[in-house]
Amino acid sequence: MEHVVKSVSDSTGTLDILRDIDFHVPRGQTLAIVGASGSGKSTLLSIMAGLDTPTRGTVKIDGQDLFALDEDARAALRAQKLGFVFQSFQLLAHLTALENVMLPLELAGRKDARKAATEMLGRVGLGERLGHYPKVLSGGEQQRVALARAFVVHPSVLLADEPTGSLDYATGETVMELMFALNREQGTTLVLVTHDQGIAARCERRITIEAGKASG
Repeated sequence: MEHVVKSVSDSTGTLDILRDIDFHVPRGQTLAIVGASGSGKSTLLSIMAGLDTPTRGTVKIDGQDLFALDEDARAALRAQKLGFVFQSFQLLAHLTALENVMLPLELAGRKDARKAATEMLGRVGLGERLGHYPKVLSGGEQQRVALARAFVVHPSVLLADEPTGSLDYATGETVMELMFALNREQGTTLVLVTHDQGIAARCERRITIEAGKASG
């Protein structure tokens, strides 16, 4: 992130959501981004993913300037290098657990999508739930499906936005243990947005966002 600014304007004037965000995340590092609600954490994560565009500044992944690419090329880079885990799981309701995890592999043209997805769901403890739809899975099970979907492509970077925000404490702890274990196994760079100081403390580094400014 190089001098990233995000501003929005309306009839009352201009609001700076992010102000001169400038940091580098080394490959394999675990980074927590913390801050109060409305501080700009999720906007920052969306810009890191190329899903939202900065007003000014540069975002690079593996040296590639995201916003020098057109939308299709950014989408292709996301599919190749990024994994996502959201607070609301973002599973497709009409697909089974197995089909949800197979989807990014199929979009990438992988011939072994079913085998790889089955193995990853087994790794997250859902080997007996392959044919179940999200509506019959618990919140913790749905988030484990989301973890399997994120990690099955072996992403360079995993972006997680409040991954335990919809879960009770015990279930959230189980999910976080699994996320960190998978992250260690794959050597992924993990960027985690959280308001939970306990989760943030488990990361190697912490950046605090306050009134759109970053410190740490």
